[in-house]
Amino acid sequence: MTEDTGASGPLGGEGPLLLMGGTFDPVHYGHLRPAEEVRQRVGAERVVLVPSGEPPHRAAPKTPAAHRLAMARAAVAAFPTLGVLDWEVQAAGPSYTVRTLEWLRERLGRRPILIIIGSDAFTQLNHWHQWERMLDLTHIAAVRRPGTSLEALEPELARALEGRWTESPAVFHEQPAGAVMAFDVTRLDISATAIREMVGAGASPRFLLPHQVEEYLSAHGLYRQEP
Repeated sequence: MTEDTGASGPLGGEGPLLLMGGTFDPVHYGHLRPAEEVRQRVGAERVVLVPSGEPPHRAAPKTPAAHRLAMARAAVAAFPTLGVLDWEVQAAGPSYTVRTLEWLRERLGRRPILIIIGSDAFTQLNHWHQWERMLDLTHIAAVRRPGTSLEALEPELARALEGRWTESPAVFHEQPAGAVMAFDVTRLDISATAIREMVGAGASPRFLLPHQVEEYLSAHGLYRQEP
């Protein structure tokens, strides 16, 4: 398993390591802009994208993991504040977030880890595999998204998060894990599903995603409807 970071250095850099997981089918600015805003507010060197191999919480993507990984690599190539980790694509079995965090924690020791999660997924966190274990492995940046309230949590999750909420990103530099913070970011109404449908209908997704990703999906015929 490797981490592709371009000019941003190896995984063992200084300061908190920010992660953003997802299928990235395809990766687009709706992923990248919120990640960049969280990175700036936290004062971290970079955000590492973690494309999932076998996402356990949704239907398997039709796009092979190798293509989704390649698109993520293409997207970050020109941005030193972004990197890609291929751990979940290369590892066998379901891409449980807790497995990835355990793998990273073994390598990073007490270096802070912060995972960026959209509010829609965050409110369902207590349905994730070994979700309580995650709270001991990472901090969480809960990014507000339209239509989801961070205050409307199931009682089990609300209880588990008591005393963990913070309004200061300084904690992400001082402690290895355990804090949760809400982030308001620029809301970009961009959908990977809509991009796939757009390309399938023969329309251009330009300005919705990095041009390197647009070139990749065009070169490989991704999302095109069969004649």
